[in-house]
Amino acid sequence: MPPGLQRDLIPRNTALHLIDALNALKDQLRDAAQQWELLDENGHLPAAPSYTTLLQHAVASQDLSCGVLRLTADFARSPYRPTPAGSAVLKHLAVAATLSSHAVPRFTETAESALALPRIDSRDRHRLRKSMVMDHGSARAYLRSASGSLGDAAKELHEHLGFQRFTTLTRHKEVPTRPPRKPDGRHL
Repeated sequence: MPPGLQRDLIPRNTALHLIDALNALKDQLRDAAQQWELLDENGHLPAAPSYTTLLQHAVASQDLSCGVLRLTADFARSPYRPTPAGSAVLKHLAVAATLSSHAVPRFTETAESALALPRIDSRDRHRLRKSMVMDHGSARAYLRSASGSLGDAAKELHEHLGFQRFTTLTRHKEVPTRPPRKPDGRHL
């Protein structure tokens, strides 16, 4: 294998370890987006949404976002970042970091609105309730999108591992070149 190509490869064990970390975080973000409900089973906002529960969504979202940021920062410091596969993975990680960080303030705003809801007059209550539904829905959408970006990063690494297998197989199965033909003494 040419030395330049060897330098561009992310070691298999490193890639597999990163894929596991990406998939675990991807699943956590996806599960949070699915489980953290604001609306009841009929699709209505409860009369008194729980500030504590909604604030816990913000706290847990912050923890998830920190996990994405740490993973992104660790990969950005790795020697594999400048490789073609590393560059593609880092792009997906950067998107996931941005999206996951956008979820936190939306969850926090939803919790803040729940706290203010009982103290607000009835004219503004409807507007505030709509805002809560939109903020919470946006936060969950950010988590789903961040999860998708982490999945895309894992997919890039899977493709990279496939490329590695292909180049390794090709290198081992190279057909030896024929030696030049010897003159047989006949002339045309």
